[in-house]
Amino acid sequence: MYTLYVGVDVSKDSFSARGLDNNGETCFSLTAEMNYKGFSELLNALSSCSQSPSSVIVGMESTGCYHINLFSFLAEQDICTVVINPLLISNFAKLSLRKTKTDKKDALTIATFVLLNKDSIVEVSISQDYRDLRDMARERESLNKFIASTKNDMKRILQYTFPELESMCNVFSQTLLCFLAEFPSARVIKVAKRKAIEKVLQPPDKRMARPFTAEEIIEAARKLPRLIRQRR
Repeated sequence: MYTLYVGVDVSKDSFSARGLDNNGETCFSLTAEMNYKGFSELLNALSSCSQSPSSVIVGMESTGCYHINLFSFLAEQDICTVVINPLLISNFAKLSLRKTKTDKKDALTIATFVLLNKDSIVEVSISQDYRDLRDMARERESLNKFIASTKNDMKRILQYTFPELESMCNVFSQTLLCFLAEFPSARVIKVAKRKAIEKVLQPPDKRMARPFTAEEIIEAARKLPRLIRQRR
């Protein structure tokens, strides 16, 4: 038997959630980011307001692809999660006296809909497609963590090989990543030929501006030993 009815309003970068008890009273309300940290915040709120996952039912609107990661996360926790046609929520909201549209109000509308339709609402089963999407969501989260770790490693290495480069441009742009693959340090840049540097700095799209000229990067590389001594 359900004792906690949760509505979740999902957007691209964040979501809002509202939990109601059997009497329609608010148990919790939160807004969090659409990532693992935000999902964990929601799970903590659900755990604090219910005795077990089986007593919780969560409803969310179908939002293209944005709701998939959160749906997969909740399903993995054995929490009954239903994806509701937005038209049903829209029609239900028109019957409500609430005219103000905010994310939190939308989450309350969805939670109220779930509470009032708990006997007829259709639970979305986790088909093979959803299992595949869940696995993709896990892989995506893993790749995001790997990318973040790699970027931190690159910044740490650049602090030793060419600390001034990060202040000159975005070191993670396509042009700069290609440049660093050829010229990974100030020492290599100082002995390189200007034409070779110019060639690598040429953006793939000629309409794009170069992050800096060959002369500017060579001059910055030549100043590096003096700058390092000053920092020490």
